[in-house]
Amino acid sequence: MVIRFGPAGASDSFYAGGHRSSLEVPEWLAKRGLNAFEYQCGRGVNIGEETAARLGGLAAARGIEMSLHAPYYINLSTADPAIREKTRGHLLKAVAAARAMKARTVVFHPGAGSGDRKAAFARAKALLKEILLEMEEKGITDVNLAPETMGKKNQLGTLEEILELCELGRQVVPAVDFGHMHALTGGGFSEKSSFAAALDLIERRLGRECLQNLHIHFSPIEYTAAGEKRHWTTLETRFGPDFTPLAELIAERGLTPTVICESAGRQAEDAMVYRDIYLKVKGGK
Repeated sequence: MVIRFGPAGASDSFYAGGHRSSLEVPEWLAKRGLNAFEYQCGRGVNIGEETAARLGGLAAARGIEMSLHAPYYINLSTADPAIREKTRGHLLKAVAAARAMKARTVVFHPGAGSGDRKAAFARAKALLKEILLEMEEKGITDVNLAPETMGKKNQLGTLEEILELCELGRQVVPAVDFGHMHALTGGGFSEKSSFAAALDLIERRLGRECLQNLHIHFSPIEYTAAGEKRHWTTLETRFGPDFTPLAELIAERGLTPTVICESAGRQAEDAMVYRDIYLKVKGGK
């Protein structure tokens, strides 16, 4: 396995350069030395099976690993039966699209955590277990579901909650967004020790293989007392977290994660920044 860097969706510069189709993204990324791409279905899974298959083929030909971000309106914690069924449908549709494009990982937001948080989490856990069972019954073994650590206090998605969801089965792996965790903890990921503690916890709970191939999101994030406010870019130095401490730990521990950058409008450019930080750190080891 190799470490991978890439964007969540296409940068503004992709469109500014006259590109329009997602089918052009793999070549565009490869020319920039990036080797991962997270296809965005935040507003719905609108890509057809044929196009998804073509995208996956183009990515594979250029050594680019695909992942997919499921719709934002997935809410595993809902008590509304109708929304539960819609959530199930959205997630399974995302899985189908991921399979078509040979994406191994489907990232999703677990759901709302307001009100009785324990009850909300119990509902989320139960529904995810049902969806995993349905995937098993359909013989779907080539896609992992990746609940994401979230940045707002009214959302489910603390690292502890995500790890508990991942303990439901081997096909659930964490999508660890360090920017979100930095925002949720009010700047808690300002020291290398905080990153190390998170990695240690993941390995202790889910094992070395999971840590070795961790799916990471990273970008600078502005936050308030309520948590995440907005994503920024590496050009704006007021906001953390800094990637260097994590890059050092990745190099020291010999990890090969996929690092997806979600910077606002500069996600590919900042993915290159993070890649170069890692290469500089690794070269000094």
